[in-house]
Amino acid sequence: MIYLDNAATSFPKPEAVYEALDRFARTTLANPGRAGHRMALESERTLDDARHALNRLFGGESPDRWIFTLNCTDALNIAIKGTIQEGDHVITTDLEHNSISRPLEALNRAGTIKLTRLASSAGYIDPAAIRAAITPKTRLVALTHAANVLGTVQPIDEIAAIVREANALFLVDAAQSAGVVPIDLRSTPIDMLAFPGHKSLYGPTGTGALYVGARANPRPWREGGTGGDSASPTQPEMLPYLLEGGTPNVLGVAGLAAGIRWVEARGGPDVLRKHEVDLLKHVVDWTHDQRDDGWKIAGKWDPNSHVGALSLIAPAGVPPQEIGAILDTSFEIAVRPGLHCAPYVHKNLGTFPDGTLRLSPGAFSVRSDIDAFLRALDEITAGVL
Repeated sequence: MIYLDNAATSFPKPEAVYEALDRFARTTLANPGRAGHRMALESERTLDDARHALNRLFGGESPDRWIFTLNCTDALNIAIKGTIQEGDHVITTDLEHNSISRPLEALNRAGTIKLTRLASSAGYIDPAAIRAAITPKTRLVALTHAANVLGTVQPIDEIAAIVREANALFLVDAAQSAGVVPIDLRSTPIDMLAFPGHKSLYGPTGTGALYVGARANPRPWREGGTGGDSASPTQPEMLPYLLEGGTPNVLGVAGLAAGIRWVEARGGPDVLRKHEVDLLKHVVDWTHDQRDDGWKIAGKWDPNSHVGALSLIAPAGVPPQEIGAILDTSFEIAVRPGLHCAPYVHKNLGTFPDGTLRLSPGAFSVRSDIDAFLRALDEITAGVL
């Protein structure tokens, strides 16, 4: 199988991740902090080591501000539902994944908040539009760093400064950027940063994290055991335990820590992004050779502000779902057709409801994978046009 669906989840994982999962599962898989025996203490150290690794990679204020979550959706829900209060104004965009759009839309329809959803242009949000949308009641600006449909990287440094000036909170969804775009929390005033472990950090599924900056103080929405302070009648106020009720996925975090170390050893986010974007350039060049009614790129292509995800708009009358199925069954190529859990941007692009065909190479993808994908598209579309 030629795997070009890394924007959904990276595959394969580095060998070091598989080894860490196997070793931890066989030797150390105990409940962290729940007992004084050596396996429990080693599990707790695994969590601590991973928090230190995240803090080092992203330049956080301190390791205890990193909250382990089930995935990025979980992290975003903790941030949104723990921060917003009745009567707040929230700003978001049409680029967002449903993990931001749905909780905000539900709160908006319930009358809890007033929601402003800004329109993107060719896949980018104008910082001036953020500034113009801010009101005295704006509590939160929730924005994707890199759009999962288009791969376009947003100017979050400029937007963060605008949000901080307005004394609002800035929540960044780094699902498509963590591990491939440098993020420095010391220089960019991001209040909450959410991402999964299973994409460009090369950890297993079922992992994620939320960074909680000093200005943010989200309420816990999952309460229960923490393994430390069992006497308190309510959730302990100390981070990370305030937001980590219940037994964490220590096995997954062990794999995530190995993935982070692998990303650093490969040269870091810049090196990994360049590899993926260089592969996509061949697809972009191929689309330029198409007829007027051929395949087109969705959004603006700028290799300097793009991650390794690219959506192609199929020729008229060719459903992307059908193309994806043929690529899978006849050519053993895995891509992702459809709306990609981001319907608003597809409405903006005019690709709703069928969506686009998204390909997303990863660190283990090679030029021959892209060549095979393009040959397959030529063969398929020649037979249906």
